[in-house]
Amino acid sequence: MARIAVGGFHHETNCFVPVHTDFAYFASIGDRPALSRGEEILRNLPGRAFAMSGFLADMAQKHELVPLVWASGGAGGYVTSDAYERIVGELIGRLSVALPVDAIYLDLHGAMCSVDFEDGEGELLRRVRATVGPKVPVVVSLDYHTNLTPAMAELTDGMAIYYTYPHVDRPQTGSRAARILTTILARGKPTARAFRKFPFLLPLNFQCTLVEPSKGIVAKSAAGEGGEVLDLCYGAGFPPSDLYYCGPGVIAHGYSQAAVDSAADSLASHVNSLEAAFAQPLLDPDEAVRQAMAIAAKATRPVVIADTQDNPGCGGTGDTTGMLEALVRNRAERAALCVLTDAKAASAAHAAGEGADISVDLGGCTPLPGVKPFHGSFRVTRLSSGRFVCKGPCVGGREAQLGPTALLTIGGVSIVVASKRMQAYDLEIFRHIGVEPTAQKILVVKSTCHFRADFEPIAERVLIAVAPGAHLVDAREYPYKHLRAGVRLEPLGPERGAVGRTSATH
Repeated sequence: MARIAVGGFHHETNCFVPVHTDFAYFASIGDRPALSRGEEILRNLPGRAFAMSGFLADMAQKHELVPLVWASGGAGGYVTSDAYERIVGELIGRLSVALPVDAIYLDLHGAMCSVDFEDGEGELLRRVRATVGPKVPVVVSLDYHTNLTPAMAELTDGMAIYYTYPHVDRPQTGSRAARILTTILARGKPTARAFRKFPFLLPLNFQCTLVEPSKGIVAKSAAGEGGEVLDLCYGAGFPPSDLYYCGPGVIAHGYSQAAVDSAADSLASHVNSLEAAFAQPLLDPDEAVRQAMAIAAKATRPVVIADTQDNPGCGGTGDTTGMLEALVRNRAERAALCVLTDAKAASAAHAAGEGADISVDLGGCTPLPGVKPFHGSFRVTRLSSGRFVCKGPCVGGREAQLGPTALLTIGGVSIVVASKRMQAYDLEIFRHIGVEPTAQKILVVKSTCHFRADFEPIAERVLIAVAPGAHLVDAREYPYKHLRAGVRLEPLGPERGAVGRTSATH
């Protein structure tokens, strides 16, 4: 029986969102558990849709687990210095007290940028390694959107990355990390590592693993493991993170440098050969709504429109109104939208009560180019506390606590208005407040890809709309400061101009 320290720190950082992510956000409950310390990890994480959940399920009865700190802040702007230092500092402090340990498992994201450190996970791993020394194995799990860096390769001994986007295999990834660590405990620390980076960025809309080419890439990464290759990991990258090593990459660990290099080179060559295959059509809001209305006129199932640039899962603010304006302007019927984040409007609806009519400025709470509040008179159709349990394949079992929530209706359009942000990746968001998704003609969801796991099976068609928002689909619009020169800002697109390697302080 080994003594294994376990902890985690998640954040997917959109460096171009004006609002930073503070400690209070990590400490509060939204659509995920609040910051958990020590034994709270063992109470809060089992049976949930997180990598830590899978790791605990596989290892809790086999080894002595020493829980440190686990925190998840979803996606948003830069992690503040205060939040980063408090969470990482407590994790390292608890680790120091727990020594000696035989191994460490960390449930991380891989695309965190703090105000002080562009590679948030790399800095965390540096501090972990400085605390335990070179001999203690460190194994991590990472999100599919990780921006892999040399520090992540050098400071770890094993790695597991989600195979799916939508992410329906988080617990399974934790189980893979457990198997990797079990191998290391039996065989010893790996002696070989490989790191490969690609010369282009992949917009998130083109990263879905339900379809090619990403489906085949993750299958090849899984098939490449075994024998002398302990792990062969592909991360698709998160373009809104501004760091030198932003973008897709490959990391491998193993017991033969030749075997590890061969596996990494084979996977990298495969990905490079598919650069031209990453593409799908994008529509402006009116085009999307008009196409959806035409399709819905002859369909028996709803048409789903992804409001991709206001995806809270990519750091979007959840309060943009471009798609709402298009629905109302085109007189859409039996249309429903979720989740629009506006605590003030939700509060006004609760004060007025169900059945009341209210006149409010809805959304547009965050100053963003092209975004303004939508003024209208709405019927308060239904009210809820914003508490429900997700049931879909992406985050099934996760309890959402969105604060006061209201269903507001204007014409043929209904809007789920919540007090807290949540990506629209589960049908229960609609159902908990009385909207049956399958009975609608059009569903607009503030999401990029995760919605597909639960919504695509009920959809006649899925359309992708580009309305103003904080998560820009076109990386050419991002004012990068740290991204390396020469990288193409989209597949086969223009190269990033020559820039000096600048400081990571903002």
